[in-house]
Amino acid sequence: GFDWQSKAAVVVAMVFFPMLVNTVQGLAATDRMQRDLMATYSASYWQTLFKLRLPAAMPAIFNGLKIATTLALIGAIVAEFFGSPIKGMGFRISTEVGKLGLDMVWAEITVAALAGSAFYGVVAMIERGVTFWHPSQRK
Repeated sequence: GFDWQSKAAVVVAMVFFPMLVNTVQGLAATDRMQRDLMATYSASYWQTLFKLRLPAAMPAIFNGLKIATTLALIGAIVAEFFGSPIKGMGFRISTEVGKLGLDMVWAEITVAALAGSAFYGVVAMIERGVTFWHPSQRK
């Protein structure tokens, strides 16, 4: 369809699997000794999840989020390119290409690149605040 729901479905389909893979990989990142220590403390499943596994998974989850933000922007533009009759960056790019308005096409591409960089930067800043303890955040 031409409504926003179809475009949202394309974005969700593009973003779901990178997030899933990174999250599962991050949750599996704890080693056996850490899990055994939590069992020694008689920690419940939920305590182990919130105190050990989720904090250990945060770097991988944020890697997935950084990938997902750029994929979501690309997916939204491509979905508008093929399925939007009246508005959106993808629609504007396709109509301007047809009218040979290449200056507008490059302007739209530049805006998309800047928006993607901004989204990535915001997620990276949040990552630095949340995973300040991780070795990847040390300078």
